Amino acid sequence: MEHAIPEKTIERLSEYRRTLRSCLRQGITHIFSHVLAGIHGITAVQVRRDLMLIGFSSDTKKGYDVKVLIDFIGRILDSAEPMNIAVLGMGHLGQAITKYFNGKGLKLRITAAFDVDPAKVGHTIDGICCYHMDRFEEMAEELDISIVIVSSPTSVAPQLVLPIINAGIRGVLNFTSTPLNFPQGIVVENYDITTLLEKVAYFVKESEDNVQGS
Repeated sequence: MEHAIPEKTIERLSEYRRTLRSCLRQGITHIFSHVLAGIHGITAVQVRRDLMLIGFSSDTKKGYDVKVLIDFIGRILDSAEPMNIAVLGMGHLGQAITKYFNGKGLKLRITAAFDVDPAKVGHTIDGICCYHMDRFEEMAEELDISIVIVSSPTSVAPQLVLPIINAGIRGVLNFTSTPLNFPQGIVVENYDITTLLEKVAYFVKESEDNVQGS
């Protein structure tokens, strides 16, 4: 699938906005590109390139107007209407994700959860109603779910692919260690925490080895 804006730029724009919102809460009204770059460990050239790519170039002598830039990035990233999200699997990870996202003021809201555990089904968890997975396709349509977060046990994840397709879901964020494949037209991000952690551990090990070897 081709995107008008590269994936990495979209990721950085989201990160910039979080930083800018934090700045605003601290009373900071303007920020220079090199300061924003330093916070994110990249170059000022990269920041300016990302912002030029979305048509923003208002870098005055005082730097970028924080509020104006937040609003501008919002027009790029956010849909006109809030998108509804469902969490598939309300174990520890699913509940942690729900707690993290809701209340962030994003145009993304978790509106339902699904599980098969009788201790969770039919209950409200962190303000979100948990339904049985058997009702997923029905409720996804009724609640206008656009995106699902898969936080089920890894062994169960492949069984969720067909219901997700049948429900007309448009985006999937997969937190299990099994990559999930979907037909073209469904945006998928496989986020394997184990792989990411092992990658970090590898570079820590390499760094320690280099220090000991020098």
